This record gives sequence, C-alpha cells and structure tokens, in this order.
Amino acid sequence: MGPRQTSEGRDESPEERADRRWIELLQEVRVIQTGVQILFGFLLTVVFTPRFVTLGTADKGIYVATVLLGAATTGALLGTVTFHRLVTGHRLKPETVVWASRLALVGVVLLLATVTSALLLILRLATSHSAAVPWTVGGLIVWFLLCWFGLPAWVLRRYSSKD
Repeated sequence: MGPRQTSEGRDESPEERADRRWIELLQEVRVIQTGVQILFGFLLTVVFTPRFVTLGTADKGIYVATVLLGAATTGALLGTVTFHRLVTGHRLKPETVVWASRLALVGVVLLLATVTSALLLILRLATSHSAAVPWTVGGLIVWFLLCWFGLPAWVLRRYSSKD
C-alpha cells in the first residue's frame, strides 16, 4: 500500500474517505426518502376520506400503526442529515458517517415495517379480508428481505477479500 492508499485500494486520506462516504450516504437517503415522503403523505390523507369512517377497529388500528411507522421511518432518515448538521465543524466526520449510516439502516428496517403494514391494510380492504392476505404479505416480506438484506449479505460473503 502507498502512503495514502487505503485497504480499499483508493488514494484518499481518512478525511477524503469520510467525505466520499458521506456523499454516497446522502445520495442513498435521497433516493429512499422520496418514496417515504410519497407513502407517508398518502397515509396522512387517508383519515380524511369518506371510506375511513367505515373501517373496522382492526383496520383503523393497522392504519394508526402504519402512520406511526411512517413517522418513525421519516425521523430516522431525516436524522442522518440533522446528525451531520449538529456535529459539523467538530472534526467528527468519520464518526458522523458511521452513526448516520446506522440511522439510515434503522430507517430501512422501519420502512420495511411501514410497507408491510400498509400492504396489510390495503390488501385487507381490497380483498374483503381474504385469508390469503397474511400469506401474500408474508411472501412480500420475504422478497423485501432477500432484496434489501439477503442479496447484499450474500455478495459480501461471496466477494469480500479474506483478510
């Protein structure tokens, strides 16, 4: 390794690496936050529709849980930016990137819960509480877990260098 070359093979200082990782994280959060904002905005309007008053207790409970999960998802994802803003100028960029990345991962897990809850509610209403709804939602959860966590874990195991 050269004097500035990291174990990743990049010619960058620790500060440059933290800056690059921060920019990458922000791009990832921007992508996911757009979807979260659309979903959360839609959820906030549902309570004002005429159909809402006809929902049963269970469906209203699922709706409330979904809104709360959407709010928690938004909080975690926006927390990445506020975390950075509050510690900027204190020479903590590498630590900021690590903690903001953790918040973003929490946001992704909360998004999984939000989407699951929203799907449960929508499919219950669309299919008149069909017995297949839990199985359908369960299958979609497995799909999300594979796409969001399983495939990246497999790639890490398969292609990471053995140190």
